[in-house]
Amino acid sequence: MTNRERFREKVIVVTGAAQGIGRGVALAAAREGARLVLADRAALVEEVAAHARALGALLAVARVDLETYAGARQLMQLALGEFGRIDILVNNVGGTIWAKPYQEYEEEQIEAEIRRSLFPTLWCCRAVLPAMIEQGRGAIVNVSSIATRGIYRIPYSAAKGGVNALTASLALEHAAHGIRVNAVATGGTEAPPRVIPRNPTPLNEQEQGWYQGIVDQTIASSPMGRYGSIDEQVGAILFLASDEASYITGSVLPVGGGDQG
Repeated sequence: MTNRERFREKVIVVTGAAQGIGRGVALAAAREGARLVLADRAALVEEVAAHARALGALLAVARVDLETYAGARQLMQLALGEFGRIDILVNNVGGTIWAKPYQEYEEEQIEAEIRRSLFPTLWCCRAVLPAMIEQGRGAIVNVSSIATRGIYRIPYSAAKGGVNALTASLALEHAAHGIRVNAVATGGTEAPPRVIPRNPTPLNEQEQGWYQGIVDQTIASSPMGRYGSIDEQVGAILFLASDEASYITGSVLPVGGGDQG
């Protein structure tokens, strides 16, 4: 089997597809023949869709808020209406909004971090399950993080710990339905500056220092001593999504240069 054939005519839903790892997953899957449903809140997802179409992909775009169950249901209904099935779901929405010691977080900031980095995965898994159960097959890949063992982003770390627990438990619950559930715990990843930043407020000097602390700790924790690339994360995600990983479920694969998270 060539790489180009791994996802031929497979229907893949990719969330957070407008930037970063989600964009990388979408375009790599397009090159391998996937039929795509690209989800994001940002209009920027339309540019990714245009690029994927230029690669020959059939696709649909969903501008939805996946911090809500209504948004997740709308996404899956659109995918089923467009293609009749969902073979693969890549849950990529999430990311640290603020970087600071836990005692510096305000109540609403803690809740916002959990809504951003846990609830989209919870909601999308719930919304896709009925279709995958009826099909008797499916693969879910959740994007987690090695930040479950890290500094200055405790709410995000807790959210990604929840993603890991969801991954393991959902895999146990639905293996009998032919559904595989795995996660990639991404390490520090080099990416272009975000067009739409998670935190639109410029960092002050103290906040810059805390963010640099995250960078320093991430590199120090990696035996390879560097950040990874988007392509290195995408390769792991698409491996777990593919039939090459047909006997793997309930696993959290760290992709952090040896940092196990």
